[in-house]
Amino acid sequence: MNAIKNLKPSTCNNLINYGMVLVFYIVVQILVNAGVLNNSMQGMLVPICTYVVLAVSLNLTVGILGELSLGHAGFMSVGAFSGAIFWMISGSQMSPVVGFTLAIMIGGIFAGIFGALIGIPVLRLRGDYLAIVTLAFGEIIKNLLNAIYVGWDSNGFHFSMKDVSALGLDESGEVIVNGAIGITGMPKASTFTAGTILVIITLFVILNLITSRAGRAIMSIRDNRIAAEATGINITKYKLMAFIISASFAGMAGVLYALNFSTLAAKKFDYNTSILVLVFVVLGGIGNIRGSIIAATVLYVLPELLRELQDYRMLIYAVVLIAMMIFNQSPQVLAWRSNFVSKISRSGIAARFIKQKRQSEEV
Repeated sequence: MNAIKNLKPSTCNNLINYGMVLVFYIVVQILVNAGVLNNSMQGMLVPICTYVVLAVSLNLTVGILGELSLGHAGFMSVGAFSGAIFWMISGSQMSPVVGFTLAIMIGGIFAGIFGALIGIPVLRLRGDYLAIVTLAFGEIIKNLLNAIYVGWDSNGFHFSMKDVSALGLDESGEVIVNGAIGITGMPKASTFTAGTILVIITLFVILNLITSRAGRAIMSIRDNRIAAEATGINITKYKLMAFIISASFAGMAGVLYALNFSTLAAKKFDYNTSILVLVFVVLGGIGNIRGSIIAATVLYVLPELLRELQDYRMLIYAVVLIAMMIFNQSPQVLAWRSNFVSKISRSGIAARFIKQKRQSEEV
């Protein structure tokens, strides 16, 4: 007990986040083994992990860095296609754990490279301008992926932006990316366990980054850019660091999502996906990592739970969104929550004091 009391508040918060993910994993496994969850709900487990990773990573850019980015779906698509291409060529022939791990790493690396290439010129912008440019980047990536054809044969890679016949494959060749059709016939590899591990890794990296010296520098840029620059903080370095890390985890989430299905098409990664992830971040609380986890999980599952209501389910979904926004963002509600928590804590302290006093009197 003394060891727990001596922990830093940030460490306690981190442990709560890890514990929340692990408890969710254990409860789901129990429900699956008991046959309580139907196939539809089980099919949503990997996408839930995907959107949690996306929400947490985007919160690093939006909440911790303080820059509005709408290109997360673009980084997700880069990671998804690069990891899926590797998986189709050689990853599926390896050990499932090794092949899947390498695919995740490749997706993260390529997404991080694109994050650096986009971030260097784009991060000079701020506010609405940054949002518009990142949104445009996501749409450009989606349209490029719709137009490319990639094949593989004994001579190596073949690439074209015309059609399949322009690839010039030999008899042993195989078309991997077929334009707007995308990738088909892909062996599935993603599991709920792998998704949970990726969520924990994402939390570990980002939570430790936030509490580190670099994280404090990033938050100082968010709070007051001029003051941070005046104290000698390298604005470009830390902004680019946060942007690349966020993009890398978006790419890893893309691989996790892609290998959960047998087909992969670029149309999935449009601006609606970026907006959806941003909604998770905003409703969970900007800068609140735990809120992003909860919001991504609840809001992704909610439409499925309300499916029996048919015409009314999207109405209820909209009402829930408004209620969550008021609960997390309204100044009056935030003040009430703070007062409520302080009253509970004071009453708990008072109860312990009375108990200790009675014990001392009995002695």
